[in-house]
Amino acid sequence: MGMGLELNTMIVTKGNELRKEENLFELKKAGYRLYPMHIPTEVRKTKDAESSGYATIEKLEWEQETTTIFYRLISLNSTN
Repeated sequence: MGMGLELNTMIVTKGNELRKEENLFELKKAGYRLYPMHIPTEVRKTKDAESSGYATIEKLEWEQETTTIFYRLISLNSTN
């Protein structure tokens, strides 16, 4: 029996991220997903939106068909 696995190269939040500390966020995604760890990864609100910035994923957890990532924002794109 196989396990479905999705490989992601960007973090798409859809506004569901939770701030844990100043620049540390938690994001839960349905299904099992694999992300690059400890390298700058683009963050977007939606797949087709402009980049919000870059983050490094510090921790990834798989549990009950849910992926939880903890990422630290390292740069933010601002309109100001």
